[in-house]
Amino acid sequence: MISINEVLETNKMVEEETLDVRTITMGINLLECADKDLDACCRKIYDKITGLARDLVSTGEDISREIGIPIVNKRVSITPISLVGGACCRTTEDYVRVAQTLDKAAKEVGVNFLGGYSAVVSKGMTRSDELLIRSIPRAMACTERICSSVNVGSTKTGINMDAVRLMGEVILQTAEETKGNDSLGCGKLVVLCNAPDDNPFMAGAFHGVSEADAIINVGVSGPGVVHHVLKGIRGASFEVLCETIKRTAFKITRVGQYVAQEASRRLGIPFGIIDLSLAPTPAVGDSVADILREIGLEHAGAPGTTAALALLNDQVKKGGVMASSYVGGLSGAFIPVSEDQGMIDAVQAGALTLEKLEAMTCVCS
Repeated sequence: MISINEVLETNKMVEEETLDVRTITMGINLLECADKDLDACCRKIYDKITGLARDLVSTGEDISREIGIPIVNKRVSITPISLVGGACCRTTEDYVRVAQTLDKAAKEVGVNFLGGYSAVVSKGMTRSDELLIRSIPRAMACTERICSSVNVGSTKTGINMDAVRLMGEVILQTAEETKGNDSLGCGKLVVLCNAPDDNPFMAGAFHGVSEADAIINVGVSGPGVVHHVLKGIRGASFEVLCETIKRTAFKITRVGQYVAQEASRRLGIPFGIIDLSLAPTPAVGDSVADILREIGLEHAGAPGTTAALALLNDQVKKGGVMASSYVGGLSGAFIPVSEDQGMIDAVQAGALTLEKLEAMTCVCS
């Protein structure tokens, strides 16, 4: 039973502390769309996406309006397309045609982004994987809503250094291909290690082969909420700090689970996971770096930053697991310099360097 205090607390989180549901993402399995004929493959892909996701955007808007919680994005993730196009794509241009089909489907259903123009090459690359990777620059240049990701390593298999080298070239080519649009193609491309099968956040989202035919995943974000509650316990012990972060993560996750279950019920598609990630925006008060400062750092990047970030991630994950049995995705803190005003301030102060940022990424998610 939800108490009146929980309702009032949630209202405060939304109105004053920038709590939002960052995304409802529908994951769609496209393996059955594979075909030796490229035209047939593209037709099957378009029909399946537009058939399953036709009501996704309107449903998200209805839920947001009814419960008063912002649902910022509605998105689709698909099976890594290198697995679907292997039988019919014999050149990079064939893959670009698939990308254009995906972009057309994304526009038809009205989603912000469609993720899954992807390859998983942590141990080795097939011919299909390599063709897709080499097609990324052109695909990013001729589409608007497609996001691409390449998983180049995992804890179990190590890092595929051939793929790392190739991706370095691809990133430069993507920047060149999209230079007329501020090299935006690179903003829709991510290189990952240990990519989860159920990540709802772009640009790294794809629908893993271990998932059901279609699922609803929800990403919730609340760095402003965490920052606000930590300001109220300044000077407290580390035990109190950790418990406060856990309790706050618990409450945020409850919001996400309600939205996910409601979307699942209305769309008739199984509920997958909640991804509780502290994803910052440039808005004042919505910064992960500000949380680190509230924990006790002078700036993000100062001595102790990696330990503070590890503590934050650990407590967020524990709080999420307490609230739901369906926590998945990345579920940690995002630290993008270009999207976090506190991180920008740290760079300008000389506290945050590229080397320190690299160390911080080792404990993220």
